[in-house]
Amino acid sequence: QVQLVESGGGLVQAGGSLRLSCAASGTIFSINAMGWYRQAPGKQRELVARIISGGSTNYVDSVKGRFTISRDNAKNTVYLQMNSLKPEDTAVYYCNAGVTTRRFGTTNTYWGQGTQVTVSS
Repeated sequence: QVQLVESGGGLVQAGGSLRLSCAASGTIFSINAMGWYRQAPGKQRELVARIISGGSTNYVDSVKGRFTISRDNAKNTVYLQMNSLKPEDTAVYYCNAGVTTRRFGTTNTYWGQGTQVTVSS
């Protein structure tokens, strides 16, 4: 089995910064893409940022220039540095990873439990 554990959420004032971390553990052969999603109350879950194993990244337009996604492949960990936070960034943030648990195995998607980010105005 594979577990994703997030940390780093909390309450911050507008303009502040937070850094989220998500560590994958368990039976892992390789991890392809890792990403961060968020879901605000009454809204659908949306992709915030994604990074593949080679390092290429993509972001939703609303966070470009403010958020940076990175990963440490040796630690099976993905990070989301969030700067210049806005009240509209308030949401539960979930990490996600495409994991292969054995050589020539299929890649399955795993989710973390979510961490709350609240930005006050």
